[in-house]
Amino acid sequence: MAAESAVERVDRLVINRPGAVVLAVLLVTVVFAVGLGQVSTESGTDEFTTDVPAQDALDDVNREFAEPFATSTTGTTLIQRESNVLAKPALVRMLAAQEALAERDGLRVTGTTSPAAAVARQLDPAARTPEDQADAVRRATPAEIDRAVRRAAQRPGFASSLSNDFNAESATASAAIGSVTHRLPGGDGITAVQLESARVVDATAGQRISVFGSGIVNDEFSRVIFDSLAIVVPAAALFILLFLVVAFRDPFDLLLGVVSLVLAVVWTFGFTGLVGIPFSQLLIAVPPLLLAVGIDFGIHSVNRYREELGRTDRDGAMTVTLRQLLVAFFIVTGTTVIGFAANGTSSLGPIRDFGLVAAVGITFTFVLFGVFLPAAKLSLDRLRERVGVPQFSQSALGGEGSLLGRVLTSGVFVARRAPRAFLALVVLLSVVSGAYATGVSTSFQQEDFLPPEETPDYLEELPEPFRPGEYTVTATLNFLENNFESGNQQSVTVYVQGPMERDYALEAIHRAGRDPPAGFVTDDRRTDSRSPATVISSYADQDPEFAALVARNDRNDNGIPDDNLGEVYDYLAASPAAPQLEGVLADDRRSAQVVYTAEGDVPQDELAAAGAEIADSQRYEATATGQTIVFQSVSDIILRSALTSLALALALTALFLVVIYRLLTGYASLGLVNLVPIVLTVAGLAGAMRLFAIPFNALTATILSITIGLGIDYSVHVVHRFADEYEQRELFDALERTVRGTGGALTGSMLTTVTGIGVLVLAITPILGQFGLLTGLSILLAYLASVFVTPSVVVVWAGARERLGLAG
Repeated sequence: MAAESAVERVDRLVINRPGAVVLAVLLVTVVFAVGLGQVSTESGTDEFTTDVPAQDALDDVNREFAEPFATSTTGTTLIQRESNVLAKPALVRMLAAQEALAERDGLRVTGTTSPAAAVARQLDPAARTPEDQADAVRRATPAEIDRAVRRAAQRPGFASSLSNDFNAESATASAAIGSVTHRLPGGDGITAVQLESARVVDATAGQRISVFGSGIVNDEFSRVIFDSLAIVVPAAALFILLFLVVAFRDPFDLLLGVVSLVLAVVWTFGFTGLVGIPFSQLLIAVPPLLLAVGIDFGIHSVNRYREELGRTDRDGAMTVTLRQLLVAFFIVTGTTVIGFAANGTSSLGPIRDFGLVAAVGITFTFVLFGVFLPAAKLSLDRLRERVGVPQFSQSALGGEGSLLGRVLTSGVFVARRAPRAFLALVVLLSVVSGAYATGVSTSFQQEDFLPPEETPDYLEELPEPFRPGEYTVTATLNFLENNFESGNQQSVTVYVQGPMERDYALEAIHRAGRDPPAGFVTDDRRTDSRSPATVISSYADQDPEFAALVARNDRNDNGIPDDNLGEVYDYLAASPAAPQLEGVLADDRRSAQVVYTAEGDVPQDELAAAGAEIADSQRYEATATGQTIVFQSVSDIILRSALTSLALALALTALFLVVIYRLLTGYASLGLVNLVPIVLTVAGLAGAMRLFAIPFNALTATILSITIGLGIDYSVHVVHRFADEYEQRELFDALERTVRGTGGALTGSMLTTVTGIGVLVLAITPILGQFGLLTGLSILLAYLASVFVTPSVVVVWAGARERLGLAG
């Protein structure tokens, strides 16, 4: 048989030339170590939105419509917080900060705006630069400033840049927003620019003014990756080391296990560097996953080797170990790779990358723990024997007569007494859990990837260099939402494509804003929006000549021109309103954007549905977009990805197991027996997600297929060991020997990996904590199902075969 031939060749290589195996692995490690130096990082939400239709529409909007001072990827926001930001000293501070930024050549500042600048222009209309504006404020008396504030308050946009407690009469407000724009095409270098801007502003205005923008967010996204790794990796290593000490009870075996784990991580991320896959927040979860499988393989190898040492010599013990475990490792690797690779069906690039890297990493783990570790173990034992280094504990976990062995055989006890009743109860609980899980929500938002507003106390108590840095983005976002009207609102952009000079073009946009879906901000049953129609209406109120032009071309006297739209646009393009028109009408006048204002508390899915409805009401082809719509689109894709990858992983795993067990044991139906514990685990885990209010998000969407990949590890070891024992023993003797021997190794593996992966709950970002909790829970459930439920499944399977006379 091909499988047996391959195992025999590996067996001969490990036993006859273990030194060559070790040397070859070390040489390959050197190659992958080169790749480690080429690993780049990628963080934030942008990586998830590539190729999403709503994002494509938003990119088109950003490319075609650009207002000179609109907030964009090249804009920096200045947030001022004082007892009164409209008092004379506070106004001077804001203008001085903007002046300092404008004078710094490297920041490439093209313009600044702020309430302070607006007040200064009321005091001196000729003051155009921050320096002149600051001088105008310094010359003014407090009474003159108060009057200037009241005049500025009558102009559009002034109040929106001030906190909700703004009082025009008393000229007071506790917070203000200023903006600085930079000449950075495409936003390139914005992170460096905003970090430098923060240093300049801090030196000028101290803590009263803070810098915020996409660059600050990106920097925090990146820092949280490394800070999380700095906490999680050492904690995982500590827990793993402690449990490996208990499992191996031999410093040399412990060293081999740790070295093999390190090599698995080096190989995997060296591979990502060589092929150019960037390290994202999702990939933080890969090292713990590799540790989970690697620890399992390592404990099984050493435990099985020790079992056989009591019956034969070292070479004979290693031969039996390899011939039994290489097949089990191959089955585990195949099913685990299927589970991870099923994420390749996702249309989200980061999830596909995660599936690929995890699948490759598991394959590397199979090679290292299936070939390298046995070879190194055999070489080391031979060396120890030659030089007289004493052997430490060589007993296997879960041995006969031990307390653990008695606990593990309780599943066999139940299988002897009432296997069908026990299975019926377990299946019923799983069905209930699966039905309950249909209420699991989905989520994709920027906050998933950001650290919490307040770092937990236990993280603050960590010593350097493990203590995380200072994070401000979440607190800033919450401050803006709670203190500014714009923070309590959302927007939906509708990208309208069609000839906008047709007579009915503006009327169609105008009608679509009448009686909008619930959730949009309205005034007299009309949406609060910005479009070519609103720009025309607004400028008509300021320019009588233009108002007359509009009236001449307005058939139904509703303020919206129906004729000669080209002439109306031409007039606007030559007027002071040209920048506003350019922000909503494309240069070729064949597309427009309509920006609708929505209430801030409208749920993301409801707003997306409302946006789609109002887009459908447009006469021309129209697409709803904007950050909320894009994020909801990603959220929908996440749910589809989770369900698709789960279905594919289950189907392919079932097929793989049926075929492999047929080839290896002659019992094809054992493949289905192998699958039962993992189906129960998936149902239980899905129910737990709803119970703990954990949604499907960018990372937890992978958890169901990962549960198959990792959970199958436990049931494979139990079922495959049983198949071997069943060839030589009666049913219950085979089961008892299986759960004592393999169950002992599984217990050590479970404890080590649950704690090793569970330390992700210490990660700074919520999304990683949720993933760590779910992954640890999935391993625990898979262990319990494999050790305590599988015996009953096997007994029912054996009874069915006997009654039906099945051969396989």
